[in-house]
Amino acid sequence: MDVMAESDAGASTIQERLQKRHQSRIEDAERRKEAKESHSVAEEKADYFFSTFKTERASIEELLAGCSGADRPVVTQKLEEATAQILQLQKFLNDSMVFLTQYDLRQSQVCIQKLQTCLSDIREEHLPKKKFAFRARTKASEKVCEPVSDTPPPHPDADADAGTVMDGVSKQCGFSNMDNVSLTKTAEELHKQDVLLTHLTNCKVRLLGSPSTLHLKHIDGCEILCGPVSSSVFVDQCKSSTLAFPCQQLRTHNTTDTQVYVHVTSRAIIEDCRGVSFAPFTWSYPTLDEDFTVSGLDQDRNNWDQVDDFNWLAAGTPSPNWTVIPEGDRKTNWDP
Repeated sequence: MDVMAESDAGASTIQERLQKRHQSRIEDAERRKEAKESHSVAEEKADYFFSTFKTERASIEELLAGCSGADRPVVTQKLEEATAQILQLQKFLNDSMVFLTQYDLRQSQVCIQKLQTCLSDIREEHLPKKKFAFRARTKASEKVCEPVSDTPPPHPDADADAGTVMDGVSKQCGFSNMDNVSLTKTAEELHKQDVLLTHLTNCKVRLLGSPSTLHLKHIDGCEILCGPVSSSVFVDQCKSSTLAFPCQQLRTHNTTDTQVYVHVTSRAIIEDCRGVSFAPFTWSYPTLDEDFTVSGLDQDRNNWDQVDDFNWLAAGTPSPNWTVIPEGDRKTNWDP
C-alpha cells in the first residue's frame, strides 16, 4: 500500500510539473504574440508617419517653389499657406514622438528646419520689410531683427529693425548685447513675433505676452521669463542662467549650469548640455491666462520632466546631463 501511495504521489507530482510547464509555454507564447503585435502596431504607426511626413513636405516644397517669378500677392498667399502647413507638420512630428526613434526624430526635425529656413529666405527676398525707427521703452533696450550668429552684431548701441528672419515664419524682435540691465516687452510688442535674445550678460528679462518663437543665444548669468510661446523655444550657448516659459517644443544646445522652469506640451530635447535642471513653470503675471489662450497651448498637458538627451542613448539609465530640481529648491517668488 505504501508503495502504491508513493507511486500515486510521484505520478501526481509529475503531472503537476507537466501542467505548469504547459501553462508556462502557453503564457510565453502569448507574450511573444503580444510583443509581435505591439511591434507590428509600432511599425504601422512609423510607416504612416513617414508616408504622411513625405507627402506634407512635398506639398510645402511645391508651395515654396511656386513663389519663383510670381507676383507679390501670389507670393504672400503661398507663404501664408506654407507657414500654416509647416506649423501643422511640426505638430504632427511632436505628436509622433512616442513611437519614433531618436534618429528619425532628429532627421525629421532637420527637414522642418530646412523648410523654415527656405521659407524665411523667400520671404526676405520677395517681401522685404521696411525699416523704421521707434522710441525704446528704456535707454538700454533695442529692437533687433537678425539671424542668429556666433559673431556679435557690429553696432551694439544702435536701434535696428532689419527685416530678416531666423528659423521661423514671422517677424522677429528682441534684445542683444546688453549687460546688467532689466528689460521688458509688452504683449503688443510680442504678439506673433519671433523673439531673439542674444549676447546678454547678468540681465533680467520679462516678456509679458505670447510670441510665436523664442531664440536664446549666448546668454550668461541671466534670468529670462517669458509668457506662453505658441511654437518652439531654441536655447544655445547658455550658462549659469534661470529660464522660465511655456511652449510647445523646447530644443536646448550647448548649455551648462542652467535652471529651466518649463511648461512644454511635447518632450523637451537637450544636446551637448551639462548641469541643466528642470522644474514646472511657476512664473505668473496678470495676463498669463489670456496669453495661454492666444498661444493655443494646452494648460493641462505639461511634460516638463520628459527630457530626451541626444547625447545619452543608454536605455534604462538616466542621463547625467540633466536633473529635476527638488521641490524644496524650486523658485516660486519671481518678484525683482
